[in-house]
Order: sequence, then C-alpha cells, then structure tokens
Amino acid sequence: MLVTESRPRNLKWFHAGPLLYGDWGTSRLYVLGLAFAFTGAESVVYMVAIGVLMAAVAWAYSIVCRSFPDGGGVYAAARQISPVASVVGATLLLCGYIITAVISVVEALHYFGIPDGPWLAVIAIIVLTFIGLVNWLGSKSAGTFALVVAFAALGVCAIMAVLSIPYIPDGLARVRIDPSRSTWSHWIAFTHIVLALAGVEAVANMTGLMKRPVEKTAKRTIIPVLLEVVLLNVLFGIVATSIFTQIPEFRHFTTPIGEVTAEQLAALGHEGHAAAAKIEDVKNTSMKLIAEHVGVNAFGPALGMTFGKISAFVFALLLLSATNTAIMAMVSVLFSMAQDGELPRPLRRLNYSGVPSIGLIVSILVCMVVTLFERRPERLAELYIIGVCGAITATVISCAIGKEIKLSPMARRGLLALGIFLLAVTLTIVATKPNATLFAGGVVAIVLLVRARLKRAEALRPPPAEPTDGWLAQVRRMPASLASDKPRIMLAARGHSQQAYAVDLARRREAILFAIFVRTLRVLDVQPGKAPRLEDDREAQAALGTAAVLAQEAGVPFVPIYVTATDIVEEILDYTATFGCDTLIMGKSRRSLFARAVEGDVVSRITAVLPREIDLILRAADAQPGAPDGSQSSQEQPAPAKPPPPGDRDQTPDSDLAGPT
Repeated sequence: MLVTESRPRNLKWFHAGPLLYGDWGTSRLYVLGLAFAFTGAESVVYMVAIGVLMAAVAWAYSIVCRSFPDGGGVYAAARQISPVASVVGATLLLCGYIITAVISVVEALHYFGIPDGPWLAVIAIIVLTFIGLVNWLGSKSAGTFALVVAFAALGVCAIMAVLSIPYIPDGLARVRIDPSRSTWSHWIAFTHIVLALAGVEAVANMTGLMKRPVEKTAKRTIIPVLLEVVLLNVLFGIVATSIFTQIPEFRHFTTPIGEVTAEQLAALGHEGHAAAAKIEDVKNTSMKLIAEHVGVNAFGPALGMTFGKISAFVFALLLLSATNTAIMAMVSVLFSMAQDGELPRPLRRLNYSGVPSIGLIVSILVCMVVTLFERRPERLAELYIIGVCGAITATVISCAIGKEIKLSPMARRGLLALGIFLLAVTLTIVATKPNATLFAGGVVAIVLLVRARLKRAEALRPPPAEPTDGWLAQVRRMPASLASDKPRIMLAARGHSQQAYAVDLARRREAILFAIFVRTLRVLDVQPGKAPRLEDDREAQAALGTAAVLAQEAGVPFVPIYVTATDIVEEILDYTATFGCDTLIMGKSRRSLFARAVEGDVVSRITAVLPREIDLILRAADAQPGAPDGSQSSQEQPAPAKPPPPGDRDQTPDSDLAGPT
C-alpha cells in the first residue's frame, strides 16, 4: 500500500506577500477611522506607536516562520509548551477569525454604500451564505481572486498616497497631544487600536507551502508588506487628521468624535443628525472619504468622486476577500484541533471537494449569529482585539520560552520582552473591555469543556485492534510485485462503480492493476502528519477495498495508492506516468454544471494534458459492464460486474472519480 501526503512548496514571496497584505493590510480600512474617532488629532502619534509595535511583531514572526517551517501558527508554537496552551491559543485565534469575518463583511457592505439598518444584517448573512457555498464546492479560484484584489488595492493605495502629498504639511500642523490626559488614558487609547496587528498571524500559516529556504521566503514576504502597511498607515493618518478635523459638522465638539454622546447630538437638533451621519462615515468608510477628498483636490469634483467610488469598490472587494480567508482559517483551526482529538471528530470530516464540511457550516453559522447581534465597527473592534492580541501574545511567549527552538540569547530576550509587553496589552483589554472578555472567555471555556469531555471519553475507550478482515485489511495486504513485462492499468477509484470493469480488463490483459484514491484537502495550515489517514477514511477504504477484494478473487496483481493532496489532477497524472501505466480508467463526472464551473472539471483537465501513449477510458457510473462508455480507446469486453463485498456496500455514497469534479 502506497500512502503519501503531497504538499507542493510552490508559494514564492511575491505570491505570499499579496496574500499576507490581504489580511494584514485590510485592517487599515477600519483602523484609521476608529483611531481618529478614539483619539482625534492625536491619532497620528498612536499610529506611529502602533507602527513600531508592528515592526517588532514582524521581527518576531520572522523567527516564528523559521522555527515552524511546516506551518501551524499559534497552535504549533504553543503546543511545544503544553496541549492546553495550544488549545487556548488556537481558540483565541479562532475568536479573532470570527470577528475578522464579521467586521470585514459589515465594512465591505459599508464601502459598497449600504447604510446601517436591518437590511445590512440580511445582506451580510446572504453574503456569508454565498461565501460558504463557494468554499463548500472547493473553489480554487478564491486564491486567484485574493491575489488580484490585493494587487488592485495596492495600486489604489499607491495612487492615493501620491495624491495625499499636498495634505501632509497641514495634517502635521494639526497634530495635537492633549496634556490633560493621564498616562493611563493614553495607554487605554493605544490598546483601542492594537487591532492594526490583525492579520500578521497569516504568514505563519503559509510556511508549509513556502519555497525553501522558508526563513528567506518569509522575510521577503513580511518586509515589503510591513513597510507598506506602516508607512501608509502613518501617511493616511496624517491626511485623515487634515481632512477630518476640518469637517464642519464636528466644529461643536471639543473631544474625539468617538466620545460624543447621544445627548450632545440631540441637543444640536438638525446639525446633530448631520454630525451623527458624518461620525458614522468616518468610523465605517474612512479610506473612501480620504480617496474622495484627495481625488477632488487633484482631478476636480466629477473625476474625484468617481475615483472615490472606484476606490471604495476595490476596498469592499478586499474586505470580502478577507472575510473568505478568515472563514477558511477558522475551518483550518477547527480541523487541526479535531485531528489532534482536541475537538469532536466530525469537525475533520471532509466533503467531496476536500473541505471540512461540518467545520465550514459551524464557521458560517457562528459568523451569522455574531452579525445578528452586533454590527457596529467600534463594538466589533473590542471583541476583535482580545482574540488577535491574545493569539499573538501566546505565539511570541511560546517561542521565547520554548526550549526546542534554537535562538540566540539576544533574540530570546527580545521575544520575551515583546511577549511581556503584548501580555500587558492583553490584560488591559481584559480589564477594560468586559464584552470582549466575556466573548473570548466564553469561547475558550466552551472549547476547554468539550475537550475535557472528549479526553474523558477517550480514556475509557479501549485501544483499537488491528483489523484482520474487512476493507481496510484487504487494502493493507502486501502489494503485488511490479513485473516489468506486464501491462499496467491505473484506476481512479472512488465509489464502487468502476472496480469490476477495471479488474476484468486487467485479468483479460494479464496486467497489473493500480487503484489511486486522492483525498483532496483544502485547508490553510495543516502540518505534515495531520492530514487525513486511510484508517479514518471510510470512503477510501470502500473504494480501494472493493478493488482489492475483486482483484484477489480474479487473481489480478493489485497495488492500492492513497494520496492526500490539494490537486487531484496532478496526482493522478503523476502516479499514472510514474508507474508506466498505459491505460487510465475514470468515471464520468456526476457533479452539477454549477459545481464544475466553480471548481473545474477534473476529466476535462486530465484529457487536455494526458500523454498520447496513455489510453483514457471514461465510463458512466451506471454503464453496463460491456464496452466502456465513452472511452478514447480500448476494445476489451469485460465480464459482468461483481458486487462490492457484502455488508459494506452502503457505507459511503457512490461517486465516480478519485476527487472532486
């Protein structure tokens, strides 16, 4: 039995960089507005301070990437300390991903021009449902979409940066530090906007796919994104100070607009309503307002407003891409924890497209529930900060104290100092944001409670016995010797519909029969050894076991192959060519036109690139066992099909291919 995991390391820095920017750079679209709302003309100072912290965290994550070249993020880093620490760290990251998805979809709708109200929640739920459907079908185009949108957003931000230059002197002149505020109030204000760190954890989850050496690729990924995010955050913070402090509706207020009360607005009458609307615009769509102002200043009213609308549209798409990434990151965390027995087993169940189906449903439903209860960016930001900062803190401290990580004394002390600082930020949030503490604490408590029940049940369960009969035992038999003078046939195995035909064809030609089952897996950060196993994959046992039983009865030499990979086509072609097979047998696709349009058609892709010396036989699931239905070649007339082993034929759904089509 051949069992492999295929994780191609083809992610170069110029691919990983835009993906990281799609997570890390997205926070600018709401951080700038919230920073001005919380701190007013002081926001530039805080953005500079946050930039310094971001640089320190980026340095720390370059060490994280080097230390964990196979991915995993906080879950892998904290697991070297203790399993409980890894579960807590991963759960905090999960909290961050939940709010990332919610705040991103809500803000995307704001940038699309949809105002607050009941319809916003309805549309947000529709969007989340659509994102879930696309991921359910296993769409690989989401990564391409993320790259395209990230480059478009980079281009828009570059144009805005150039057009913002005239605003710099005025913005710097308007920066103020309030001497009456205490050190504690400055510290609290700083913790309000620490969510600018959000997204940096994404780079640690990419290392398993990065080209080696991972340390070099990670640095090339992090540094350009860090410079863009920090420098443009400060620049747009200066521009925001210049523009927002001159908004006429704000002239009545002496405190930051985020501190303006409903009573103050009501006292202003009609002007209060206008001021309230402007406050919401600043909080929700600050980058759109900046784009409109700099565009009008440079191009005039008509072209300037058009530039603002185009910018808002691109930013909305970037936020939707961030929503999609956050949801799939949630699915990955749930899957990894379930693989380690920290969460229930159903969370690792994969659908036909290689996506953890239960985990995806849970992720979408949780985001919907949060959306129904809270859609205000400032409130979502409170919930957001504790998860993001807590996960980053756990990662940095775990690397600082982990004895298995090789670090210089200076680097270890630097990580420890940074970890203590981040811990102070996290504890401040816990003390000052009761809603955030309740949210994150509740999620962590639920996960730990579920984990405790699972561990208790596992301790009472007897160890599994080695199977002596059944499909798994059949598959585990010693594979046939590969005689060089015999023909070789490859069966892309899934379900029970093609095995009898393949076995009979191999018997008539006195050939060796290979059967490959490709278990597609589409999650972001699974480490080696954490991929699905044949022992847990009943569908693979059924498909390969049926072929093994029929081959043994017919006296046909048989070699089963079980592969976990991200791309089914590459694996089928690779193994077919590697073993010198002259015939490939596949079932015709039974997926809907919509599913094939989203995911792509495996049969069509294989037909386009299959070498001419390899015959392709395509058969429908319900084809009679006579001549192959729709084959490109082959004149054999197989004998009547034999049924699958008794008692097992209903364990899995009958489908046709070795992967999604």
